[in-house]
Amino acid sequence: MAIIYLVLFVSPQVLLYVYLRERLPDPRRPERARRVRLALAVLFAVFNVPWLFVAARILFGSIWGVGRIPYIAPFVAWQMLGWVLCGLVAVYVLGKAVRGAWFVVFSGRTRMVGEDRQAPGTTHDVLSRRQFLARATYTYAALGAAASAQGIWNAFRDPEVTRRTLHFPDLPPGLDGLTLLHVSDVHAGIHMGREQMEAIVARANALRPDLIVQTGDMIDISQHYIPDYVRVFRDLRAPLGVVTVLGNHDRYTGEAAVIRGVRDAGQVFVQNGAHVIERNGATLALLGIEDPHQWTADDPQPGDIATALRAAPPEAFKILLAHRPGAFDGAIPRGIPLTLAGHIHGGQFYLPVIGWSAGRLITKYVMGHFQRGRSQLYVSRGIGVVGIPIRVFAPPEIALLELRRNDGITERDVAR
Repeated sequence: MAIIYLVLFVSPQVLLYVYLRERLPDPRRPERARRVRLALAVLFAVFNVPWLFVAARILFGSIWGVGRIPYIAPFVAWQMLGWVLCGLVAVYVLGKAVRGAWFVVFSGRTRMVGEDRQAPGTTHDVLSRRQFLARATYTYAALGAAASAQGIWNAFRDPEVTRRTLHFPDLPPGLDGLTLLHVSDVHAGIHMGREQMEAIVARANALRPDLIVQTGDMIDISQHYIPDYVRVFRDLRAPLGVVTVLGNHDRYTGEAAVIRGVRDAGQVFVQNGAHVIERNGATLALLGIEDPHQWTADDPQPGDIATALRAAPPEAFKILLAHRPGAFDGAIPRGIPLTLAGHIHGGQFYLPVIGWSAGRLITKYVMGHFQRGRSQLYVSRGIGVVGIPIRVFAPPEIALLELRRNDGITERDVAR
């Protein structure tokens, strides 16, 4: 099975190379054609060297190992470009075939009338296709390289600060104006070192929030990174504390070890329970649920939410902390005003013009603010990355949320 997956991922690069090798060189210029074929061979060989490391992982170990694959970000960007360009070429070839079939069916002959127009398959048509392919390839490569560079830069930049005011008709007066900093998906690991984490903590503390919450995936795969996380994040400060729940990568790392690390960093850990805070005579209950062991898309986690609710005072204003945003579907019927989640990283690949993210393959709640009736959800784009250090138009973020009382709130759906 591993070999099948490897072949499926490599095949677009092979097909693309074979197609370009046959179609891109101009047979009228043999010397130039030879140089074009040589350049293509070198380009594809160099950019596909990391497949040797990936193949070794897949065939003899685990793809989720902690060893660094050389140049993984540009390598994955190259693979993405290969898939998309291969798809565009397929569409182009299909379009040519459909045009040729339409011509034959509706004209009843294989050559168009007119001195300056020729049937598909003639020398003129082949040359025009080669020119189109060359220009399209160069243009696409330039645009793709720019998008990939932007994505790699995004993966290692400091997180953006998203500021948003959330209004609730039943917010207790004592909680009006409370500022809450939502941190998610740090992924301390090979792509999130100590210096990066120190910058994140410094930026978070500079915002001076009343409360900080973390919605999972603090550590990425290996317990080796827990000590650095503890040393850095013990400096994270807020008057009402730092409250944390686990994510799926924390479980892969080792649930017990991550929980110890979180507590060693001075944070409050909540798992299918509630952490209660008193502020100005008002009660706030932070409901923390664990990441589901049996993963399904948009799992509402009704059992975990019910368990957490039983630990909260009935009169408390409730905020649900969940790693996966699908828990929002379980919070709505229970009247929980606010759910905070992460996990998706904004998909790590977002097309701003059409508004599509790769995260849509996993959940309908990819990033940003959503509202259903009186229940609201905020999904963080997170800070770190999973496996691939690239974020195309999906920059990292920490969200500073201000809670405000608003008796005139209306029912609406907000999503982005």
